[in-house]
Amino acid sequence: MFEKILLTLAGLVAVVLAASALRALSGAIFRGGSGDRPRFWMAQVIRIAALALSIIIVVRIWASDTTQLTAAMGWLAAGLMIALQRVVTAFAGYVIILRGRIFTVGDRITMGNVRGDVVALGFMQTTVMEMGQAPGEQSDNPSMWVKARQYTGRLVRVTNDKVFDSPVYNYTRDFPFVWEEITIPIRYQDDYRVVEHLLLDIAQANTKDIIDDARRAFDNMRDKYFVNDTPSVDPRVYVRMTDNWLELSLRFIARDRGTRDLHDTMTRELLAGMRSAGIGVASGTYAIVELPEVKVDLVRK
Repeated sequence: MFEKILLTLAGLVAVVLAASALRALSGAIFRGGSGDRPRFWMAQVIRIAALALSIIIVVRIWASDTTQLTAAMGWLAAGLMIALQRVVTAFAGYVIILRGRIFTVGDRITMGNVRGDVVALGFMQTTVMEMGQAPGEQSDNPSMWVKARQYTGRLVRVTNDKVFDSPVYNYTRDFPFVWEEITIPIRYQDDYRVVEHLLLDIAQANTKDIIDDARRAFDNMRDKYFVNDTPSVDPRVYVRMTDNWLELSLRFIARDRGTRDLHDTMTRELLAGMRSAGIGVASGTYAIVELPEVKVDLVRK
């Protein structure tokens, strides 16, 4: 018995040392920013191989009495399945994520109410660099103090079993583009056609390369998925009448990253163009231009 314990410890120590050496070697080979993804997956393969080899070593050393070993392994497996249900489910989620190509490191996702970029994918947990919320997502849970899809600075760990409980939104897989909108209200007495042409010109100038790439990406996506309707990637302006003003909404295509910078650039150009055309932004503010006459009677006692 004592000899088997020593052999088991020696075998496990050898596996750990070999795995550490292989990880160090892979880190030296895949050095630099371009090697982040290969280094990550090499580390994953080394961990799986080390786990499998450890199990084989333990079984080989303690398998002298196969009947007792089989019974013990059966009871142990049953106990672990009951005690570690969430752990087993999380590992199953890891397998589903890989086999189903749901996401991988570097993808921008939303999973379990967490939004951000996947920076690590483990057997049990996925690590996400959290990002904020766009204006249309401000009411979503959890609320953020960053009012755009930019990093908040927090790393969030999400258990992989969330793929069975909630939908996973992927911003980058197969079609790394999103549709954005800029909405501007103008007064009824202003010429909305001037603002409409201004919006379209700005969108065309800033998204021309994005439109070409989006068309190619969508054509590739049609080969993989059944897409009955072909959405337009060209910018378009929609006009809506309200009680107070005309509302013009520019719909345009953007990449999955850098959306806020693009939005900022287009908004600045829009404001400059409207100022040159003498058209202002409509608002619900009120200006008091005259006060009624006020009479004050002073009574002395």
